[in-house]
Amino acid sequence: MRLVYRTVAGVVVAGLVAVVAAAVVATRDEPGTLPAAAAPSATPTFAPPSPTASSGSAVVASAAPSPSASTALSTAQEDPRVPALPASDTKLAALAGRSAPVRGSIKDERSGIAVPRFSKEWSLAKASPFASRQLLGKIKGMAYRGMLVSCPVPIEVQDSLRDTAFLAARWTLNHHPAGATLEWTASQPISVDDRNGWLLGYEVSYTVKGDKRRSMAALALLDVPKSKPALVFITVPDAQKKRWRDINTVMSKIKVL
Repeated sequence: MRLVYRTVAGVVVAGLVAVVAAAVVATRDEPGTLPAAAAPSATPTFAPPSPTASSGSAVVASAAPSPSASTALSTAQEDPRVPALPASDTKLAALAGRSAPVRGSIKDERSGIAVPRFSKEWSLAKASPFASRQLLGKIKGMAYRGMLVSCPVPIEVQDSLRDTAFLAARWTLNHHPAGATLEWTASQPISVDDRNGWLLGYEVSYTVKGDKRRSMAALALLDVPKSKPALVFITVPDAQKKRWRDINTVMSKIKVL
């Protein structure tokens, strides 16, 4: 009889050991116990320079993870195409030429601003991927021409309007011939209809068919009551330098809706 009891006890103990072992194995296989996968590294989302002003690929958001604001700014500051901003404020000087006539304005509801509408030389163009766009006439033998656009700023917003404008100016190189570099001509705080902003003026240098060319450009960034500041950007090549004064007109006639 004692032998029977010992046999039964042995079977029970063996069964308990098997249950405990199975529980341990099951716990190790449950989801969430494996080491977490490494997070993808953040990379800048700036598109490479485009050879024509009509390209809109730079405005479309990249599917890649967006870099942090500090990373985006650091990347821009290391870009040899874009020098550091002037240490002191520099006002936009009057440029050469005569301004084209203005006929009213174009209301950009998406960005929360209005820009002047030129009645001659400039023509309305398909806005997409911007919110508004005006173009100068085509230049024989050149794919690049003057352009005036507005849109919510298409780059990551920084802690200051000045830094955001700096990044936006770097982005505008996408709308100049490949290899373009810039040199600052103006950097100043502005106020439009009681909204703070920052204005940058710059000269863009590049080579087309072996010839050195340049454009005059400017942008205004305004802190409008939207999710992103509004951007107004105008660039005019030297082949159309009679229209350089239009840059001053645009910068002085922006309105907040």
